[in-house]
Amino acid sequence: MLLAIDAGNTNIVFAICEGDAIRAQWRAVTETTRTADEYAVLLKPLLEFQGLSFGDIDAAIIATVVPAALFDLRQFCRRYLNCEPLVVGDPNVDLGIGVHTDRPQAVGADRLVNTVAAHAAYKGALIIVDFGTATTFDIVAENGDYEGGVIAPGPNLSAEALHQAAAMLPRVGLQRTQSVIGKDTVPAMQSGLYWGYLGLIEGLVARIKEEFGKPMTVIGTGGLANLFYRQTTAIDHLDPDLTIRGLVLIHARNAHQCGKPAA
Repeated sequence: MLLAIDAGNTNIVFAICEGDAIRAQWRAVTETTRTADEYAVLLKPLLEFQGLSFGDIDAAIIATVVPAALFDLRQFCRRYLNCEPLVVGDPNVDLGIGVHTDRPQAVGADRLVNTVAAHAAYKGALIIVDFGTATTFDIVAENGDYEGGVIAPGPNLSAEALHQAAAMLPRVGLQRTQSVIGKDTVPAMQSGLYWGYLGLIEGLVARIKEEFGKPMTVIGTGGLANLFYRQTTAIDHLDPDLTIRGLVLIHARNAHQCGKPAA
């Protein structure tokens, strides 16, 4: 079985994959101070709930946008899974796509993984909207190459910035309001965050399509995608497991490199 690890700025997702199937999946808060041993303490009981153990896992792949987390994630795989993990972004890991940006090495690993998965699952040119700490809009050509994108603050990040910068504004949770016009401070903030963010999504998708000049399918993924998906026609498909499926595909493409950790 394969352990796929997607380490983002806010959360780390661990998924146990058997072939193309995702057998189990867990989400933990990203903490760069967490050690390899602490990852083992975290995952061991979760595996046991599924009737599994570390011994059932014989391969691992990591995609992270948090460089400080990589060392201990890699050490965890070596020490407890007895395998050398593939790391998206390492020079020897073949993604099978072209990256047409000014600095390909600066594109986030998660964005490239999403590109691989989306091209395998959907036809034609694509826009991938990934709702995370930042919300990213990634453009995938018909042949699967990565063509660039847009990065905007995520809705929770915007909510926190509003609270931190304005003395009279409280910290609020993100949710859909029944009306756009708020009758008090909290619903007014929630309206601005939700409906304002929906406007950002629809506006950027429309401008990207106009600039790209070809029909495009829009895929929504990430932790907050479901909150906006049903409220707009700008997103064609909701695909919460996109990143994990991309990691599975990349691992299969590079499986010949997997092996035991160096002594």
